[in-house]
Amino acid sequence: MEHLIEQLRHEQDLPDESLIQLIERDGDDTVLFQHADQVRREHYGTDVFLRGLIEFTNVCQNDCYYCGIRKSNHHTDRYRLTPEQILTCCENGYEMGFRTFVLQGGEDPRNTDEAICSIVDQIKNRFPDCAVTLSIGEKPRSSYQAYYDAGADRYLLRHETATDAHYRKLHPAELSLANRKRCLFDLKEIGYQVGAGFMVGSPGQTAKELVTDLRFLQQLQPDMIGIGPFIPHHETPFAQEKQGTLELTLRMLSILRLMFPYVLLPATTALGTISPIGRELGLKAGANVMMPNLTPNDARKNYDLYDNKICMDENAAKCRLCQEGRVRSVGCQIVSDRGDVRR
Repeated sequence: MEHLIEQLRHEQDLPDESLIQLIERDGDDTVLFQHADQVRREHYGTDVFLRGLIEFTNVCQNDCYYCGIRKSNHHTDRYRLTPEQILTCCENGYEMGFRTFVLQGGEDPRNTDEAICSIVDQIKNRFPDCAVTLSIGEKPRSSYQAYYDAGADRYLLRHETATDAHYRKLHPAELSLANRKRCLFDLKEIGYQVGAGFMVGSPGQTAKELVTDLRFLQQLQPDMIGIGPFIPHHETPFAQEKQGTLELTLRMLSILRLMFPYVLLPATTALGTISPIGRELGLKAGANVMMPNLTPNDARKNYDLYDNKICMDENAAKCRLCQEGRVRSVGCQIVSDRGDVRR
């Protein structure tokens, strides 16, 4: 298996059959992690970039089968942060050294283009040395252009799965993989730094479908790739499904680092949810981004995408301090800048 890892590292590709072998292998992944860590260090040294996450609305018009804030969940308290609350989150984050703010939310019908452009403009005017990332779902190209013109730098939109039949298993009929892909390519053409990504271990997923995800990412060439284990939520149709594993998620992180040496790769909250040291292991497997939460505590507890989500009751300062300790524990360092991709 080591010869496949060497080939992937130096050629950034393998035939589908070899990738499936690597994904399905049953053994120690230490060598794979070491190669991924070396590649990360070649491109980014020991730098780890922070993104200040602001979960500004848990209202969503969609009904995705895996998501805890789906519109059919009538047992969660819905909220929307005001522009003033969002700016306060940014002010607190700036004082703690954050230079990227990620506005993440459900597909809330009240998030008009005018409202999004206004808050982006206010953040950029108050914090001109910071990047603004949006993660608010599928929109018409004209909306993406308006946000970009207002000053948005990056956009995160996980494709979740690049196989149409699998997409159908995870989403209601009104959503389509074709439209999700259209959004991602629109964002690229407009000029955003674009993030895509997928769940690992989602219901019905096979190694062949993970290879299809990798092939789609090769086509898209995103700047950031966000992956995390599928974790069920008790108010969804997938409540009784088995969650994704730590082992496969870490393996996929390392494969992504070898295939996309330049990419910004987060060690996600979901990784930390399924293992107390999941984020540290993610960094050792090739990740180089952490996303501490700046959302006010009373709202944060209601942004429950999946069960047992960690850090729901920590304040932003404690979350920032905790993550710095985790980064240092694996021999890396947090850097206080925008953390743009280094292609």
